[in-house]
Amino acid sequence: MAREQFSSRLGFLLIAAGCSIGLGNVWRFPYITGEYGGAIFLVIYLFFLFLVGVPILTIELAVGRASRRSLGKSFEEISPNTKWNLNKFLMISGNYVLMAFYSLVTGWMFYYMIKVGSGAYTGVISRDEAGGLFGSMLADPASQFICTLIVVIGSFAVCACGLQKGVERITKPMMILLFVLLVFMAARSFILPGAKEGISYYLMPNFSNLKEHGILNTLSAAMAQSFFTLGLGVGSIQIFGSYMNREHTLFSEGMTLTILNTVVAVLSGFIIFPACFSYGVQPDSGPGLVFISLVSVFSNMAYGQVWGAVFFLFMLFASVSTLIAVFENIIAICMEIFDISRVKSVVYNCIVIILLGIPCLLGYNLWSDIQPLGAGSTILDTYDFILSKNILPYGTLCYILYVVLKRGWGFDNYLKEANTGIGIKIPLWALNYYKFVLPVVIVVLFLQGYVEIFGK
Repeated sequence: MAREQFSSRLGFLLIAAGCSIGLGNVWRFPYITGEYGGAIFLVIYLFFLFLVGVPILTIELAVGRASRRSLGKSFEEISPNTKWNLNKFLMISGNYVLMAFYSLVTGWMFYYMIKVGSGAYTGVISRDEAGGLFGSMLADPASQFICTLIVVIGSFAVCACGLQKGVERITKPMMILLFVLLVFMAARSFILPGAKEGISYYLMPNFSNLKEHGILNTLSAAMAQSFFTLGLGVGSIQIFGSYMNREHTLFSEGMTLTILNTVVAVLSGFIIFPACFSYGVQPDSGPGLVFISLVSVFSNMAYGQVWGAVFFLFMLFASVSTLIAVFENIIAICMEIFDISRVKSVVYNCIVIILLGIPCLLGYNLWSDIQPLGAGSTILDTYDFILSKNILPYGTLCYILYVVLKRGWGFDNYLKEANTGIGIKIPLWALNYYKFVLPVVIVVLFLQGYVEIFGK
C-alpha cells in the first residue's frame, strides 16, 4: 500500500509546526524568558534554537523522508543489518511519557476554557483567590480525568481518519485560526495602559535575574527550552518528514518551521505580560502564570469572560495540535512494528495513554505524598525529568551520531537527502560542526540537567 503524503506544502508546514508549537511556546516560554533575564535569555535561546535545533530538526526530517517510515522501522529501512534500530525503543518510549503528562495539561486548558467562558470566574478575583481555584481543580481528580479523557479521545479520533482526511483536514484550519487569534490578542495587548511596562519586563535585559540564576543555569535553560519546543529526539518530527515530498531542501523547511515556532513563542509573551501589568498582577507565578495570574487579569478586565475564553481557546488549539501530531507518530510506529491497522493502533494507544496519565493526575491529590524528586515534587515533575533530561538528549545525540558516523547512515547520504529540492543547501564542511560541536552541546545539556535537579 502506497504511503500517504501531504496534499500541499502548506499542510506539511502547518502540521509540522503544530507539532512543535504547543505549551512549550505559549505557556513555558514567556515565564521562563522573564525569569531568566528577558532579552538576554531571548538572545541565548535564539542562538541555540537556530544553531543547534535547526540542524537536528533537518536530521529527523531527512531520516523520515529517506526511509518513508516512522521511528518504528526507519533505521531498519535505510541501515539494514546494523544495531542502530535498538536505539529506537527508548526514543519511542519518550512519546508515551510526553503524552502522559502533556494530555493532562491539555485537559487543564479545556477545563479553564469552559470555566472562564461560562462565567464561573467572573468578578474581581485576586491572584491568591485564582491560586486557590487552581488548587481546587488539582484536588479534584474526577474533573481532571473527564477533561483529559475528552481531549485524548478527540485527538485520537482525528488521527483515526488518516493523514489527509483527519490530521491535515483538522490541523490546517486549527493552526490558521491559532495564528489569527495570536495576532489579534497580541495587537489588543499593545493598546492596554500597562503595555509598555509589561513589554519592558518581558524583553528588556535584566542582569539581576541573570545573576540570580547564574550563567550556566541560564545557558542550560535556553538549550532545554529550544529542544523541548521543537520536540526533538523522539521522532515526532521525523514522521512528518516521511509524509513530505522532495520539492524543497530540508534546511529551508527546518528554518521555516523554526521561525513559525519562534513567532508564536514571542507573541505569546506580548499577550501575557502587558495584560498582567495593566491590571496590577505580578507575572511571577512561574508555571502557574496562565492558570493563576491571567485568570486574575481576566476577572478584572472589561468583557474578561470573553477575552479569557478566547485566550484559553488559543491555548487549547496550541496544545491539541501537539497531541494530534505526537499521537500520529505513536500510531504510525505501532502500525509498522506490529503490522496492525490504523484503527486498532488508535484504540490500543488511546487506552495506554489514558492509563499512563492517571499517576500524573493522582499526583496532585490522592497520591500527593509521593514526591520522587524530593520535597514539593510531583509525579508529573518526574515524568518531565525522565523525558526532558534523559530521553530527549539521548534521542538527539542518537540522531546526530547516526548521520556523522560511517557505521551509521553517513554524512554523505544525509546531505544527499537534505539538499534535494529548492532552497538553502547544507555545505559539506558542516560535517565537523555536526561531529564535534553538536554532540558536546547535547552532553553538556544532559549533565547540567542532573546538576540542576540533584546538585542543590
